[in-house]
Amino acid sequence: MEKLPVTVLGATGLVGQRFVARLAEHPWFELAHLAAGPRSVGRSYGEAVRWSVPGRGIPAAAAGLRLVAAEPGAAPAPVVFSALGAERAREVEPAFARAGAVVFSNASAFRLAGDVPLLVPEVNPEHAALLRVQRAAREWPGAIVCNPNCTTAILACVLAPLQQAFGVRRVLVTSLQAASGAGAPGVPGEELRENVLPSIPGEEAKLAAETLRLFGSLRDERVQPAPLVLSAACHRVPVVDGHTLAVSCELAGDPPPEVVRETLRSWRALPQELDLPSSPAAPLRVHDAEDRPQPRLDVDADGGMTVHVGRIRRCPVLGAQFVVLGHNLERGAAGGSLSNAELFRARGWLG
Repeated sequence: MEKLPVTVLGATGLVGQRFVARLAEHPWFELAHLAAGPRSVGRSYGEAVRWSVPGRGIPAAAAGLRLVAAEPGAAPAPVVFSALGAERAREVEPAFARAGAVVFSNASAFRLAGDVPLLVPEVNPEHAALLRVQRAAREWPGAIVCNPNCTTAILACVLAPLQQAFGVRRVLVTSLQAASGAGAPGVPGEELRENVLPSIPGEEAKLAAETLRLFGSLRDERVQPAPLVLSAACHRVPVVDGHTLAVSCELAGDPPPEVVRETLRSWRALPQELDLPSSPAAPLRVHDAEDRPQPRLDVDADGGMTVHVGRIRRCPVLGAQFVVLGHNLERGAAGGSLSNAELFRARGWLG
């Protein structure tokens, strides 16, 4: 397969660096342009970035690239990955779509727009049909495709097989979210050290709205939100990478823990059928030990793209209870967005 040139917007940030690391040796895509803010334009990527991806140095394919402005004329490519903040994304991403690029966005700016696909390839690939609506309404030759909030993406990967097998009625989730989820510079160290912050502004609303959107039905060229009920409490904790979720849920038929465990363990989805490059052979790893999963031991498995599930047991209130762990910068951000692009390439939707 011939490699497609790609542009990364916001390439020097935490998520941008993860895009660069994944794309540097990707079999289907090739780094063509790295874009950053005005103060960095003209500098080499290696000089400008404060590299923070553990276990590897700056890829040679990226280090010598000169940073360019986040403008279609400066960074033309058919595929664009956006690691911009929401405010900047509202301005920049449509400009690239109008210029003909398909923009795979990690920003929240367009996630809940009625004509923008909000996708997790394992969960709702059929929602890509919204592209027809978007292009007709906005008269863009390109498009914007979003992946959800990192916590939402991780939770959705576990709810998907349960929804398919039984039907999910109610969900109660408490998140323990890593410091890196706040971006750079993030939460001040003194504020988070030996501490838990019991509120992440906007996070609980995003988790509820985006989950109902992902599991919604596509009808009359619109997504009807799923009828499930979700209550979330989100916390920032002193962990570097990896969001942990304590989940209780009500499932139709009230299946016993052993049936829930086997349903999760055996689940495979479209990315596994298509053998997408960034997708692990099994999207979920079910742990039997009582003290797993743990961010320190498990979050980097399979390049951070596996979602981990453990402590599967009965909940006396809702029926099913378990712990979920996922990498917020990989599965929940850059890796998830790249998986969307791989799905589009495999299906021939980028031509």
